[in-house]
Amino acid sequence: MTRILGLTMVYWAHRILCLYLSLSLCIRFPSTFGYAQLSPSEVSALVSVRDPEASIDFRNSASHLSRILIPRPSGTENNTIVKNYIVSKLKALNWDVEEDLFTDMTPYGQKSFTNIIATKNPDALRRVILAAHFDSKFFATYPLNQFVGATDSAAPCAILLDVAETLNDLLEQQQEHLNSEAEYEDGDITLQLVFFDGEEALKDWTATDSLYGSRHLAEKWEFEYVNPNSHARRRLIPGHSKLSTIEHLILLDLLGSKRPRISSYFLTTGWLFDNIVSIEDRLRMSGAFSFQSSEDDIESFFVKRVGDLDDASALDLSTLKRWSLIFRIFTAEYLHLKPNVPNRRDPADLVRAFVFRQKAIN
Repeated sequence: MTRILGLTMVYWAHRILCLYLSLSLCIRFPSTFGYAQLSPSEVSALVSVRDPEASIDFRNSASHLSRILIPRPSGTENNTIVKNYIVSKLKALNWDVEEDLFTDMTPYGQKSFTNIIATKNPDALRRVILAAHFDSKFFATYPLNQFVGATDSAAPCAILLDVAETLNDLLEQQQEHLNSEAEYEDGDITLQLVFFDGEEALKDWTATDSLYGSRHLAEKWEFEYVNPNSHARRRLIPGHSKLSTIEHLILLDLLGSKRPRISSYFLTTGWLFDNIVSIEDRLRMSGAFSFQSSEDDIESFFVKRVGDLDDASALDLSTLKRWSLIFRIFTAEYLHLKPNVPNRRDPADLVRAFVFRQKAIN
């Protein structure tokens, strides 16, 4: 691995509290939209929308992960290929996609970077952001220059694309439902995906040689104001910056290896963390995690390799599928997206509801 921590967000420290480690939860201000758990039937409906393996199977050359899993340091042709791939997939889903091009001074002189900012409803007052970085670590010489950053962070990018694809219809239905003035008071929130460029240091990790994309975007949004023609502008004070409209930012980084251990360190993000733990428990109880890891003889050799290897051998398909399902459900619950389920109450719902109540009592 190129580093252990998730997004450090030094520049944002005075604005956003971050939970460090592989999964970073960052809070801007408390949610006014609330958080509502889906019923077991609704969870099952979302799980069955599509097998996440189509997006994150690194053995399938057509998967999102395989298309991203190439050396892609900032400023390279491969970086542009991956950027264009992500942009094309989100535009095909009718998302508003901004390519945030900027330059910054690096140890190798001025270099260009491009953040990808995809928003489902750009007129919404508030945003919950799922983010990852799509660049990989730069190395000047072979074979290190073949570093592909599988967990850091090709896999998280693929997970975000899977979330966008599987929830897109529900997001569009919600947007249509919220087009009336009355509904906007409680529901004017949208999903935004941010793919940072230039997260990796080009030479040595320092405050100025790292996090190029997030530092740039924090400064940009601090002085970039909400569209005065947006539907929600009447409830904003004059000069409301885009930075202040972020309800939560959830960064995915260093995810995809087997048996991850994620900890919560801050009370301010504890409730988000607890909900993700709850989702994991509910999915496990529902049988959605019944798939097994695919292991073979070669794994015996991979585990003997050096610890900083981060190619496809670092990934575990079962773990990736679990992460994809967890964030699929988390995003739907956060945004109150309701999948269609049969009118008939599934008897399993009653059983699972009883089990959850018993656990709560005990």
